Amino acid sequence: MVESTVSKKIGKIVGIHGAVVDVLFPNELPDLHNAMEVLEHSERLILEVFEHLPNHTVRSLAMGNSTGLKVGMEVEDSGDVLKVPVGPELLGRIVNVFGDPVDNCGPISTKEKHPVYKPSPNFMEVNTSDTIIETGIKALDFLTPFIKGGKIGFFGGAGVGKTQLVTEIIHNTTMKHGNNSVFTGVGERTREGNELYLSLKDTGVLPNVAIVLGQMNESPAMRFRTPLTGITIAEYLRDWKKNDILLFVDNIFRFIQAGMEVSIVLGRIPSETGYQSTLASEIGEVQERIVSTPTGSITSVQAIYVPADDFSDPAIQAIFSHLDSVVVLSRKIAQQKIYPAMDPLDSSSTIDAEVLGEKHYKTRREALKLLERYRSLQNIIAILGEDELSEKEKITVQRAKKLLKFLSQPFFTAEKFTNVKGEYVPVAETVEGIDKILKGEYDDFSDEPFYMAGNIHSVEEKWKEIHK
Repeated sequence: MVESTVSKKIGKIVGIHGAVVDVLFPNELPDLHNAMEVLEHSERLILEVFEHLPNHTVRSLAMGNSTGLKVGMEVEDSGDVLKVPVGPELLGRIVNVFGDPVDNCGPISTKEKHPVYKPSPNFMEVNTSDTIIETGIKALDFLTPFIKGGKIGFFGGAGVGKTQLVTEIIHNTTMKHGNNSVFTGVGERTREGNELYLSLKDTGVLPNVAIVLGQMNESPAMRFRTPLTGITIAEYLRDWKKNDILLFVDNIFRFIQAGMEVSIVLGRIPSETGYQSTLASEIGEVQERIVSTPTGSITSVQAIYVPADDFSDPAIQAIFSHLDSVVVLSRKIAQQKIYPAMDPLDSSSTIDAEVLGEKHYKTRREALKLLERYRSLQNIIAILGEDELSEKEKITVQRAKKLLKFLSQPFFTAEKFTNVKGEYVPVAETVEGIDKILKGEYDDFSDEPFYMAGNIHSVEEKWKEIHK
């Protein structure tokens, strides 16, 4: 049953239009977003109030399968918004949008339940941090570092390594820093959720991760509320452990799609672009709760599908405005077997020299300058060949190739597929290695030892092995 804090109100169903259910309350109407439960249904079915209609009627959306509903069935108002169980008991478990376990590992007993709707902290409570969370992944730490309380977006299509990168970040931050994570799967396929669960279990980090799934076959209302459940659990862990929590949302674009479906079934007029008119406020409601407080932080990593690779899409633009770092995963780079398949020039970060440190900032600028020049030379190379370049440009091309290969890295979570031991590379060692490549200290080396290596010293070891 849905928990109640006030006296119950009983209503009757007067209209059913698929997932939309109209309920008549003869006396007092429930508040917007209140959770209501259908009393005579064969399965537990929660309705969420979305609109107040004339004649003492509320329009609600079924958060589940509405098959079997009949006009005249009684509905009980909980007197409050949807509440979900929170606490350390959720770590290592998979739950749905209501906080109910879906992993066949028995019930979850928690001391507290928190509402999924909470106001975001006011300006005075938000603590702006300039501390970087080290992931041990060279490309991310060097080009788009994670700042505590920040938001990072992974843009990419299927098969470019988004989930592998997410599991590696969870593994590294758990093993190195003891961080807890909350993974929120919005519109997740059963296969994706199963693969993630098994991967986390195999690498031994599952006990530090809470997983919330709103699956693709579930109602749009459930998928639409899944991020709020994930954030509610993350907020509790942040304040309880007084630590840094990582919140993974895969896929935030599917959250927007679920909102569009909700808007359509409620009969709302879409905007000119076809998306719901409430798009910006819905994204803001989720993003503005992902913040640092004086006691801890929630750092969010969000996977974002780009429809037709069109970054000018209104949904993508609405997400952009909330992100601190943008990571573009490129299919072209994935085809070269360079993982993580991150495009250094399309990826960006708002972090400045004060946060990065002088050496990191200067090395990053020099590296991007080199890669930009390499990209502009690629058309000439394609037409005339590398031999037609000047000696200076040949050196530029060779260093750029070494740098791109050095940004690849063996993952701990991919060991069983590659038989190559994973590497954790501290950011200082990454900066040192790239600085040496840019200064030409390895101009005599071939590209081969830089591929899937750890720090620069492991490159030197591989070079010695090749030339034994």
